[in-house]
Amino acid sequence: MRIGVLTGGGDCPGLNAVIRGVVRKGIEAHGWEIVGFRNGWQGPIENLTKPIGLGDVEDILTRGGTILGSSRTNPYKVEGGVDRIRETLAANKVDALIAIGGEDTLGVAKRLTDDGIGVVGVPKTIDNDLGATDYTFGFDTAVHIATEAIDRLRTTAESHHRALVVEVMGRHAGWIALHSGLAGGANVILVPERQFSVDKVVEWVERRFERQFAPIIVVAEGAMPEGGAEILHSGEKDAFGHVRLGGIGTWLAEEISERTGKESRAVVLGHVQRGGIPTAYDRVLATRFGLHAVDAVAEGDFGVMVALRGTDIVRVKLSEATAELKTVPLERYQEAEVFFG
Repeated sequence: MRIGVLTGGGDCPGLNAVIRGVVRKGIEAHGWEIVGFRNGWQGPIENLTKPIGLGDVEDILTRGGTILGSSRTNPYKVEGGVDRIRETLAANKVDALIAIGGEDTLGVAKRLTDDGIGVVGVPKTIDNDLGATDYTFGFDTAVHIATEAIDRLRTTAESHHRALVVEVMGRHAGWIALHSGLAGGANVILVPERQFSVDKVVEWVERRFERQFAPIIVVAEGAMPEGGAEILHSGEKDAFGHVRLGGIGTWLAEEISERTGKESRAVVLGHVQRGGIPTAYDRVLATRFGLHAVDAVAEGDFGVMVALRGTDIVRVKLSEATAELKTVPLERYQEAEVFFG
């Protein structure tokens, strides 16, 4: 068999570990040839291929990003996109695809499966917002990076007696904000799942200053004030209809300064959360996902995604994987509220 593999959507630490797992098991256990498609779904649309052998994955376990490149290309928004994918797979004699990505990439994988193309999905999103899996790789690394940033920012905040607002990723789900905020001892955590009162945030900030400590506020990029709307970086939409978020941290820091008279600064972590060396947890999880994706292909079990349930890797239908986002439950957020102020 010849198996294609691609990485779509935003990059994150652990993607190369999945590729390595696919290549090692595909070649050594089954004798398959592995064809890498470059830049997400753009690869099979435009026949951008890269053969991947054992030597190509020898030293990529610890590398961030993806050796195949990525994009937010949507074949269903490209004229003749699905037919061009069929032609590319036929021209390269590729029997099946392993698609590594988040909600959008896997949504395409599901539609392609319905259209008769054999695809197995691997969940990837640093936001940890896919409901069919307990965890996605990349999330643990992103939380570690954000937590380290909070730890470092605390010392400069205390030195200058200022409030620091740390904006982390999280369009619709606040898992990174929740976990890094708890781990970093943040005094306020704001998530997209629950609109926040600016007055209440100011109250918590002032309480912290009264105790002679500098407040740290962690806010997800998709968090919204009561009666407000998402803060947009730009109104332009990508191929999946998403606008670029960004700016809530700066907006909130200015509100805090104006209302309290205290100096306030915003730090936007942005893409630094996506980069760099994956944690050991993410390397292991990503590797296991790659190995089990190969098993699904070997059994001809297409239209599924590998998922983590407890400590086991299981398979779920792609339709289930993309049915709903996994958001922060109210009870989890209420746990963190004990530490606010």
